[in-house]
Amino acid sequence: MDQKNDLELILRSRSPIVVIETRDEARILDMLQSITLASPSNEYMPLFRWTITDGLQRLDIQLEPQSLNSEPTDVLKHIRAVEKPGVYVLLDFHPFLEDPVHVRLLKDICIRYPGIARQIILLSHKVKLPSELESYAARVDLALPSEIERRKIVEQVADEWSRENQGSRVQTDPKAYKLLIQNLAGLTYADTRRLARNAVFHDGAISKSDLPDVMRAKYELLNRGGALQFEYDTARLRDVAGMDRLKTWLSHRKSAFRRAGNAAHLDPPKGILLIGVQGCGKSLAAKATAGIFGVPLLRLDFGSLYDKYHGETERKLRDSLNTADVMSPCVLWIDEIEKGLAGRGGETGTTQRVLGTFLTWLAEKKSKVFVVATANDISALPPELVRKGRFDEIFFVDLPDRQIRASILAIHLSSRGQSLKDFDIEKLSQISRDFSGAEIEQAVVSALYAAHAKNQALSTAHLVQEIQQTKPLAVVMSERISALRQWAEGRTVPCN
Repeated sequence: MDQKNDLELILRSRSPIVVIETRDEARILDMLQSITLASPSNEYMPLFRWTITDGLQRLDIQLEPQSLNSEPTDVLKHIRAVEKPGVYVLLDFHPFLEDPVHVRLLKDICIRYPGIARQIILLSHKVKLPSELESYAARVDLALPSEIERRKIVEQVADEWSRENQGSRVQTDPKAYKLLIQNLAGLTYADTRRLARNAVFHDGAISKSDLPDVMRAKYELLNRGGALQFEYDTARLRDVAGMDRLKTWLSHRKSAFRRAGNAAHLDPPKGILLIGVQGCGKSLAAKATAGIFGVPLLRLDFGSLYDKYHGETERKLRDSLNTADVMSPCVLWIDEIEKGLAGRGGETGTTQRVLGTFLTWLAEKKSKVFVVATANDISALPPELVRKGRFDEIFFVDLPDRQIRASILAIHLSSRGQSLKDFDIEKLSQISRDFSGAEIEQAVVSALYAAHAKNQALSTAHLVQEIQQTKPLAVVMSERISALRQWAEGRTVPCN
C-alpha cells in the first residue's frame, strides 16, 4: 500500500516524464489502473498503454483493442497533438530513446505540459534517459516485496493449491516455511510468486527439501551478468584435513553470522583472506566455510568482469556484489583475487576503480555476506587490500605436515573406495614431504590409473612409485615459496 501511495504522489507531482525501472510490468500496470480509477472526477485523467506490438490502447475503460500508432514516432506525434490531459504508459520504449526525433518529440510534450497535462510513463527493466530530458523527469524506485508481502504471496499460493486439491491443506514445516520467506527476499512480485508456486505445487508441502531448488532458481534469476557462479556442492569439515585453527575460528563465528541465540547483538563477521601455497586447500577451505555456516556459496570470477567498454567493468562488479547482497546470507568466494585487482597493463585506471568499488562495498555492506578471498601471489596484492581491518583475519595456508598428509591420503583413498588397512599410510606420509594436498591427490589418482593398466589392485607400492616420480611445486619453485613463507611469518595467522 505504501508503494502505491508513493507512486500516486509522483504521478501528482506534475512531472511530464516518470521513469519506472522494473521487471514487474503487470503489477505496475495494475497499480496505475487502481490509482486512475480511484481518482476524484475533477482530477481524473484517462490511462493509455503503448507497446510496439499492440499500439496505443485505453486501460481505464474497456474498449476494443486497436493497433493504432504502433510506430514510436507515430505515437509520440499523436500524444503531442492530443489536446486533452492523459497518462501514457510506454512499455519497453528504451531502445527508441536514442533517436533524436523521438527525443525532440518527448521534449515538445514536456514543454507544453503546463498547458495540457500529458504525462509520459517510461516503464521498462532499464531506462537510460537522454540528458535533454533529465530535467523533466522523475524516477520511481519501487521496493521489492517486504517480508510481510512475501508471506502473503506464499499464503495466496497455498490457498490456490488447496482450492485445486479439494480443500486439502498444504503440509508445512514451520522452520522451512520461515526460511522460504527469508530466501525469497530480493525478487520481484512475479518471481516471488513463481518460485513459491514451484515449491508448493511440487508436492503440496513446504519442506526443507524445497529450499535448495528455490535458492538455485533465485540465483539464476539474479545472476544475469554471468560473473557469479553458484557452487552447488559445498564441503564438510571432515573433507578438510588439518586447518584446525581456521575451523575453530569459523565455528566461533557461526552463530554471530547467523545472528542466532545470544549472538544476535554481535556484528556479523565480514570475511577472511586466505594466502598460501598453491594446491594446499584454500579453495576447499572456502567451500568448507559455506558448509560450516550452512549457507549458499557464490564464486566471483574477477576475470570475467573486465570489459573493453568504459565503465562496464565497474557496473558488472556492482551488479555482482548487489546479487550477493540479495542472496544473503551466503559466502562469497573470490578465488585468486590478485589476478583481478593487480595491475593489468594499460588497464590500471580500471583496476583502481574496481578496487575502490570492492573496498567501499566491503567496508559499508550491511548484508550477511561472508567474503572468502584466496591469493597465491602476495606481491601482486595492493596494500589497501591487506591492511588490518579490510578482512577480519588473514590466514596462511602452508604445506601440510606429516600428520596432515596422512589425513589427506586417508580422505582421498577412502573417497575412492579403498580400504585404509591395505596401505602403509605412515610410510606414504613420510615420503611425500613437501607435497601439497593437490599433489597428494594427484598421486593417488595416477596410482589408480597405473594399477588399473596392470589389472592390479591399488597398493602402497603403486603410490610410492608415483610419489617418487613427482617433483612437488615446493621443490621446483622453492625460492618463491620460501619468500612467501617468510612474508607470512608474523603477518598472518597459520591455519594449522
